[in-house]
Amino acid sequence: MHFAVVLGAARAAATAPLIRAHLLGTARRTMATSLLHVPPPQSLLRPLTIPERLLLGPGPSNVPLRILAASGQQLLGHMHPEVLQVMDEIKAGIQYAFQTRNQLTLAISGTGHCAMEAALLNLLEHGDTALVAVNGIWGQRAADIARRLGANVHELLKPPGEYFALWDIEEGLVRHKPSVLFITHGESSTGVLQPLEGLGELCHRHGCLLLVDAVASLGGAPIFMDQQEIDILYSGSQKVLNAPPGSAPISFSERAREKIQRRKTKPPSFYLDMAWLANYWGCDGEPRRYHHTAPINSFFSLREGLAMLVELGLERSWERHQANCAQLCQGLRDLGLELFVKEEKARLPTITTVRVPEGYDWREITAFLMDNHSMEIAGGLGPSVGKVLRIGLMGCNSTSGNVDSVLRALRDALVRCHRSRL
Repeated sequence: MHFAVVLGAARAAATAPLIRAHLLGTARRTMATSLLHVPPPQSLLRPLTIPERLLLGPGPSNVPLRILAASGQQLLGHMHPEVLQVMDEIKAGIQYAFQTRNQLTLAISGTGHCAMEAALLNLLEHGDTALVAVNGIWGQRAADIARRLGANVHELLKPPGEYFALWDIEEGLVRHKPSVLFITHGESSTGVLQPLEGLGELCHRHGCLLLVDAVASLGGAPIFMDQQEIDILYSGSQKVLNAPPGSAPISFSERAREKIQRRKTKPPSFYLDMAWLANYWGCDGEPRRYHHTAPINSFFSLREGLAMLVELGLERSWERHQANCAQLCQGLRDLGLELFVKEEKARLPTITTVRVPEGYDWREITAFLMDNHSMEIAGGLGPSVGKVLRIGLMGCNSTSGNVDSVLRALRDALVRCHRSRL
């Protein structure tokens, strides 16, 4: 009798885990059945596949293996000393690329568009007057952002494909008396390179700060922040620097920093508050404090992109972009195509615009290159939509071989794409 009881107890103990597992499984199935109304997406149960393409549009550019390897490094904490060291190296690289000694120099955790917002919302308060030079989409965007901040915005207008002369700017400064002038150095929607010589001095003579967008031009065309008296300059990681989008170099002059410190109200964004960011980036001489969890691997990539620019040298980079742009422009003329920007000195070396040839649909041309040549070029953007094709040669993509490749692809497209006879 005793043996039977012991044997029964032993069997019960042995089967108890199986019973518990069965009951748990049943409970989980019941829970899943009762609580989950969205099934697992089948697309996420398949491997990720990304095609190989040559990105010769206005950005992003292809990423070199060295930078891809940097972005694939294991994460570290955003306050680890090794990460803070990388941030210090990024700051030094930005100072070199911008040709500035500004202490308040850092990278925004966001794209170039985020840097535009950061610049405007730290500089402008409700009721401030801003003058925006508009000859493409980026002036339009800046004016929109400034209005949302409550600024009194006045626009200087030029047709797409043209640039501003000093007397155009001076007329606006005299008439509107702004505290900030926004202008785009490399207008990627139209392919215009804006001359900057004398502009900073002119702005300061009228008590105005100069804010310059160099997202599409940095590293591809000469810019000298200190020498040209630029007060706020920003760029992006994904064009000449050949890093993935997600971090944006920015720098503020002492004049700009003092204006920020004189604000009567806090900037409307905590995330982009330059006082906090300056501390996190070690720009204020105070112990660094946590502000946000930075995109660590984006910083690794940006660091390597800047390192590659330093190794090549700014002057060699400018010369290479100019030479390949000239080769491309001549090749486009040889195909019978018309360049959108008439003056050679006003052509952006990183992004070339060509008029859509008569009788062709730009969408068909760009789709043909993508489908048949695994190559991206783009149509227009903003005021240039339907008018131009945009071809980008930036950073590692700015090569004579890529010029030959895109010209061959365009020649093929002009032969094989439908041409209207109307």
